[in-house]
Amino acid sequence: MITEHISQIAIYILEKTTYFGAFFLMMLESMIAPVPSEAVMPFVGFLVADGRWSLGLAIFATSLGSLCGSLLSYWMGYYGGKPFVLKVGKYFLLNQRDLERTERYFNRKQGLATVFIARFIPVVRHLISIPAGIGKMPLLPFLLVSTIGATMWNSFLLYCGMLLRSRWALVQHYSHQLDILIVVLCVAVLAWFFATRWKRKQLSKINDPVN
Repeated sequence: MITEHISQIAIYILEKTTYFGAFFLMMLESMIAPVPSEAVMPFVGFLVADGRWSLGLAIFATSLGSLCGSLLSYWMGYYGGKPFVLKVGKYFLLNQRDLERTERYFNRKQGLATVFIARFIPVVRHLISIPAGIGKMPLLPFLLVSTIGATMWNSFLLYCGMLLRSRWALVQHYSHQLDILIVVLCVAVLAWFFATRWKRKQLSKINDPVN
């Protein structure tokens, strides 16, 4: 099932590469790579709960990874601009619509508080560093709020993982039901997409007498 595959990959990388793997995965999570923190940090919490990892080192490694990823994204926006980001991002499955959504969010509410709050918003937190770089936000304040926000979010997910460790069988049970829901939603979205496209095509034929 979907959630099981994600968890297995995350656990494998974390067990084989330890703190460096956690650092690397969270660095990717803070960039344009499609690596969700929700698929990494809870399993870091598992390792801490089992006594195999140090809590302090786990938070340090993942927060440092988030900071490095945010800094790289900031530099991409600062020196390369949006065209460069989109050119490179296509190799990491960057969704242009998500980037534009994040840009609008940043442009409406420019400021350090915006970058901080964005760390807790799905999708936006992966991309917020790019418009911050494009907008030439001062580097040191950017790094400060990014570090604080990322550390709080990572620590929250890690703590959730520690709490769920003893209840993982129950989580897996409900994850199967979640997978079914995801499949149903995907089918519904595809059906809506093709139905809308067919309707537009029919309307264009009616409005265009040549066809």
